[in-house]
Amino acid sequence: MRDDPPHERQLLTWVPRLRRYARALAGDRDDADDLVQDTLERAWAKSALWRGVADMRAWLFGIMHNLHVDAVRRPKLATVSIDDDTPEVAVAPAQGERLAVLDLQAALELLPVEQKQIVLLVALEDMAYADVAETLGIPIGTVMSRLSRGRERLRALMEGRDEPVRLKVVK
Repeated sequence: MRDDPPHERQLLTWVPRLRRYARALAGDRDDADDLVQDTLERAWAKSALWRGVADMRAWLFGIMHNLHVDAVRRPKLATVSIDDDTPEVAVAPAQGERLAVLDLQAALELLPVEQKQIVLLVALEDMAYADVAETLGIPIGTVMSRLSRGRERLRALMEGRDEPVRLKVVK
């Protein structure tokens, strides 16, 4: 890896964060791995553009976002696991925090895709609003409103409310 050009090393430094974001987006480890692989494959195919990329992170997350949106729009094919005969062993969670994380993950799955992506990029990836806007190709005001709605919806879901509390309009 030391002999790799600087742009290749820079690309590889983002793999763990890409994996984390893909896992949160896809919800399934295999689908997330596929999404990361497709993202890296697309980035590698466009390696001629790397010198013009000011922010490799935003560029990679933008590629991943577009691939995920394309996948969501495509109809899913039914898949059957080869190990259908293997019984699954149910294991009770060892800690209350594990349950809270599972509740949060389930609540995230109930968010609209537009809100979920922004909540994950801001909260999980610690991206600035401007970077999220650039990555998703939307205005910064849209990022802020979707984030606000997403957070409020998550709060409502975590508290067991069906509908979020209506936000006040501040003039």
